[in-house]
Amino acid sequence: MLKDFFKLEAASGIILVFAAILAMIIANSPFDKFYGLLLDLPVEIRIGPLLIAKPLLLWINDGLMAIFFFLVGLELKREIMEGELSDPSSIVLPAMGALGGMAVPAIIYSWINWGDAIAIKGWAIPAATDIAFALGILLLLGNRISTSLKIFLVSIAIIDDIGAIVIIALFYTSDLSINSLFIALSLVPVLYILNRKNVTSVMPYIFIGLIMWTAVLKSGVHATLAGVLVAFFIPIKSNEHPERSPLKELEHDLHTVVAFGVLPIFAFANAGISLEGVGIDTILHPVPLGIAAGLFVGKQLGVFGFCWIGVKLGLASLPKGIDLVHLYGVSLLCGVGFTMSLFVGSLAFEETGVNLLFDERLGIIIGSLLSGVLGYLVLNWRTKNEIAID
Repeated sequence: MLKDFFKLEAASGIILVFAAILAMIIANSPFDKFYGLLLDLPVEIRIGPLLIAKPLLLWINDGLMAIFFFLVGLELKREIMEGELSDPSSIVLPAMGALGGMAVPAIIYSWINWGDAIAIKGWAIPAATDIAFALGILLLLGNRISTSLKIFLVSIAIIDDIGAIVIIALFYTSDLSINSLFIALSLVPVLYILNRKNVTSVMPYIFIGLIMWTAVLKSGVHATLAGVLVAFFIPIKSNEHPERSPLKELEHDLHTVVAFGVLPIFAFANAGISLEGVGIDTILHPVPLGIAAGLFVGKQLGVFGFCWIGVKLGLASLPKGIDLVHLYGVSLLCGVGFTMSLFVGSLAFEETGVNLLFDERLGIIIGSLLSGVLGYLVLNWRTKNEIAID
């Protein structure tokens, strides 16, 4: 299962790169107007008095990404119940790394943008790690990378996802509609009953999930969080067929859809920025500078620093086969924040009335590119030295 996961994530990272590059090419070509018209295309669904009307871009960010977060929820539940997060002793080091990897980038961004009431809303953008991209870069090194290093990176990214979910719920929630929120919360006992009755068919959960997604969307809480909540009620085992795991089967089926459908579409819709007129002044604008510095400098300082402190204080130990150079290389790869950073950026600035989306995308691309390239070079150098020593 781990081999399938790593292969899928590596392929997903490559597809994401192509989708992002394609979006950049189109955005800087004579077809850029068609790209903008496509993303601004109004799409609405009406059922009686219920109306959901959004441009295509927001259907992708609010709708398709709910599927991504549903998959994240499935992965989190499996890891907590049976995986790497089920053993408290193995959680400490990646948890400290993830905590530092969220806190330090946010502090760096906030320091650079302090005093700007609009720009400061993007403080959480560099706090995210893109597991598909980061793991895809790591797997470019092939068999030279140990399984323990791959699992360590995945553990950090999973805990980082938990942090991102909490941040979205607490800090990127607009004015609440109490009635809609009540409807969404009233469905939680229904999901609980389905779980306790060990209902293994996914259709009832999907039906309830669609209603919950609509209610959460209308409540002001970001709709993608409904996906995480529903995922936690999918049974991990079947009472009638103990060899079956409805959760793992669904997770396996969704991985392909998300890796080769949802995430590339999201990347294509959000990565297209025009580079016309971009100069050093644009790059040094506080928003892209804060994001790039947060991802490239903050992530490596936060992940490596907090892990190093944890080891020195005896709170945790490095996994077998991993030394400080490996740890530093992985810390750099954690600065690849593409998908989640773009998502948080869209939440941070979409309702401000100020167009900072270009600035945040530019910063994400620069910070992620620097982190990915240097992380690869450090780990490539380290693994080559290991072969030379052998």
